[in-house]
Amino acid sequence: MKKRILTGDRPTGPLHLGHYAGSLKARVEFQDEYDEYVLIADVQALTDNFEHPEKVRKNVMEVALDYLSVGIDPKKATIVLQSLIPEIAELTVYFLNLTTISRLQQNPTVKSEIKEKGFEKSVPAGFLMYPVSQAADIAAFGAHFVPVGEDQLPMIEQAREIVRKFNRLYGKTLIEPKEILSDFSRLPGIDGKAKMSKSLGNVINLSDSPEAVRKQVMKMYTDPTRIRATDPGHIEGNVVFIYHDAFNPNKNEVAEMKEKYKKGKISDVEVKEKLSETLNDFLEPIRKKRKEYEKDLSEVQNIIVKGVEKGREIAAQTLSKVRRAMKIDYF
Repeated sequence: MKKRILTGDRPTGPLHLGHYAGSLKARVEFQDEYDEYVLIADVQALTDNFEHPEKVRKNVMEVALDYLSVGIDPKKATIVLQSLIPEIAELTVYFLNLTTISRLQQNPTVKSEIKEKGFEKSVPAGFLMYPVSQAADIAAFGAHFVPVGEDQLPMIEQAREIVRKFNRLYGKTLIEPKEILSDFSRLPGIDGKAKMSKSLGNVINLSDSPEAVRKQVMKMYTDPTRIRATDPGHIEGNVVFIYHDAFNPNKNEVAEMKEKYKKGKISDVEVKEKLSETLNDFLEPIRKKRKEYEKDLSEVQNIIVKGVEKGREIAAQTLSKVRRAMKIDYF
């Protein structure tokens, strides 16, 4: 029997190349090795989009299309929508009793995101509590593994803490999850900033047109100390080459361009043009597959409905064990 793995994203916008480099590629591979559940975490998305639920609603379908377009196969993996699994909400309530406000405030990932969102003086309770919700996601599906980037490790550790405390109080009931670290470090935004964000306009979406991709590539941060194309350039921290390393399959070509760049024998425009070509070659089959799914959105909805049905079965089994362990299975 395959071990279970939980992956997913908050539908706050279409998925981009950073998502692919960080986790989507691995998820496509995981579906052959594990019993994979891919969660569209719309409830968590509402914690910082509560004033604009229509944005989350729209992006649920966008994210589902992105999953299917990159190769998530509904015959192998189960796509589930968080808000349609009420067992997760129930488990979250129980888990809230197993941690403290101070522990949540100390979570490095939460602290970083509170600062990023500008919530320092008025943090929505739902936003502060989302590590507990995430722990409930993992436990409800009985996930043995959760793939994450290094920045998300504190979230998995907090999930383990909650599961350990539950098992210590009520007997071994829940699976303690383990992380699977992403092979590729976080891909920076095209402006060189550490994090891609649609609000910053520094992303290349998986669904972008060839023209949109080229436009974003041409705006990419390179070497600010290089004034002329004949000046020696720096490779370290150069976003164009970071993207070449991530997506250009011709490693010899990349190595040759790097040498030329360091010697001032190739221009920024040339390496950007090559990157634009590389990214569009990479994205073209994804675009093609997406267009096929867009022809019949009812089929995409059906895939989600079937995924929710299967997800609820698993979550219901978990909650039955949880209630029994807590002695609240009254009838």
